[in-house]
Amino acid sequence: MNQWLLVALGGAAGSVLRFALAGALSPTRPAGAQQWSTFPTGTLVVNLVGCALIGLLAGWFEGGPSHAGTPNAAWRALLLVGLLGGFTTFSTFGLETVLMLRSGAFVPAAVYVVASTSLGITLAAFGFALVAKS
Repeated sequence: MNQWLLVALGGAAGSVLRFALAGALSPTRPAGAQQWSTFPTGTLVVNLVGCALIGLLAGWFEGGPSHAGTPNAAWRALLLVGLLGGFTTFSTFGLETVLMLRSGAFVPAAVYVVASTSLGITLAAFGFALVAKS
């Protein structure tokens, strides 16, 4: 099957799973509310589950102890890029950081973590401030 289609199918499934899980674990914010009144438990759980799953799958793909054959590129496209990419891109961030640390690239890993979090939050705040009604 075409890898683009596998990514799309996995992404659709991951997005629906994220919507369902996060929605089940976090109370909904009233329409038009500008602030969270509760902790976003659903998003936290989704991100942590996604990180655990991408670690398990990446380890399995690499040939972990219970490896039952070499998965092909189609499975990686469907599960890692599609399903977990749709579920949460935070999982990819977590895996990329782990891979950098495993290869001894400690400074680039630290720069990646700090830049991703601080710049990501800054840009989200900037974008919000740019268009939000006062």
